[in-house]
Amino acid sequence: MATTTSESKSWLSRFNATPLYVRILSAMMLRLVTGLLLGEHASFLEVPSRVILQLLAALAPPLILIAVVHVLMTTQISGRTAGRLAGLLLLNTTVAIAIGLTVANVMKPGTWSKLERPEAPASKESTTVSPVDLLIQNVPKSILGPLSDKQNIIGVIFIAVAFGIALRGVKSKPVNNVQDFVEIGYQVVLTMLHWIIQVVPIGVFAIVAKVVGTEGFSPFKAMGAFVLAVLIALSLQTGWYLLRIRLFSWARPMDVLRGMRDALAMAFSTDSSTATMPVTYECLTQKVGIREQSASMGALVGANFNNDGTALYEAMSALFVAQLLGQHLTITQQLIVVVTSIIASVGAAGIPEAGLVTMTLVFTAVGLPVEYIALLLTVDWFLDRCRTTINVLGDVNVSCLLDGKIKPVVIGVSATS
Repeated sequence: MATTTSESKSWLSRFNATPLYVRILSAMMLRLVTGLLLGEHASFLEVPSRVILQLLAALAPPLILIAVVHVLMTTQISGRTAGRLAGLLLLNTTVAIAIGLTVANVMKPGTWSKLERPEAPASKESTTVSPVDLLIQNVPKSILGPLSDKQNIIGVIFIAVAFGIALRGVKSKPVNNVQDFVEIGYQVVLTMLHWIIQVVPIGVFAIVAKVVGTEGFSPFKAMGAFVLAVLIALSLQTGWYLLRIRLFSWARPMDVLRGMRDALAMAFSTDSSTATMPVTYECLTQKVGIREQSASMGALVGANFNNDGTALYEAMSALFVAQLLGQHLTITQQLIVVVTSIIASVGAAGIPEAGLVTMTLVFTAVGLPVEYIALLLTVDWFLDRCRTTINVLGDVNVSCLLDGKIKPVVIGVSATS
C-alpha cells in the first residue's frame, strides 16, 4: 500500500515538474490524432474545456480585487511621483492596446479561417437537462454566485472544498492586521489558480480535438496569422518604448537593451515577470545606471500594474476570435475591449498563464464565447513568453523615463557603453 502511494506521489511530482508548455504541446499532438479518429463525434470533448474556463472566469473578479487591494496597501509612493507613474503606466497600456487593435484590424488574422458560432443554450421551456449540462450549470461562475442561489448546493460545495484545501497551507499563519488578512486571501486565490492551470492542457486537448474533428485543420491557418500579428504588434510596442527612452531619458536605447539582456532572457525563459523582478532591478541599477529610486518605482512598483504585453494580447485575442466566428465588433465594442483590457491587465498577476483568467473578463464584456480561449492555448505557451518579455521591457521603459534626461553621477557605477 505504501509503495502504491509513493509511486502515485512520484508520478504526480514528475507531472508537476514538467513545464506547462511541454504538457500543452503534448496535448496538442494527442488531440490532433484524437480529433481525426473521432471526426464529428469529437464534439462531446468540448465539455472539459467549458468547465475549466468557467472556473477560470469565476476566479477573475476576486483575483483582480485582491491583487489591486494588495498592491495599493503594500506600495509606498509619494503623491507627485504616484501621479507621474500612473500617467506613464496608463499611456503605455493604452498605446499597447491601440497598437494591438490596429494590427488586428489591418491584418484580420481571424478571417483566414471561419468557425461556426456555438449554438445558443436551450430555452428555459425545455424540461430535459442532460447530466453533463447539469454538471456545467453547477460549476461556479463566480465565487459568491452559488451563495445567493439556494438551489445550487453543488456550487457551494465546490467553493467550500476549494477554499478548505487551499487554506490548509496557510492555517498556521498569524493574522495581526488587515494587510495580513489580504495577503492570505491573495495566496489562497493564487493557489486555486495554480490548480486550474495544472489541468489547462486537458482543456486544450478537448477543444482542439473537437475543432479538428468537426472543422478540420483550416482554423489553424488563422492561428498562424494570429501569431504573426501579435509578434508584429509586440515589435511595434518595443519601438514605442525605445523611442520614448531616446526622447525623454538620458539613457541610450541600445545601451538599455544591452544592459537588460539578462532580465529579458529570464523573463522569456521563466514566463514570469515576478520571478524576473530582482534581476530587472539589478540590471537597471548596476548595468544601465538608473537611479535606485527610479528603478524601484518602475521595476518593483510598476511591475504590479504595468502589463502592456498582456493588455495588447487580450485585446487582439478578442478581436481575433470575433473575426474567426464572423462576428463584427463595433467601435463602441472595441472601446469596451480597451477599457476592460486595461482593468484586466492590472489584475494579471506576474505568474505564467494568469492572463488567461483575466481574458475571460474581456471576452464576456463584448459577448464572445469564452470556450474559444482554449483554442488560443495552442500558441499561448509561446506568446505568453513574448508578452512577458514586453511586460518587463515596459517596466524598464518606465524606470528610464522616471530617471529623466539628466544622467546620474554615481561613483563605482557606470552605464553600459
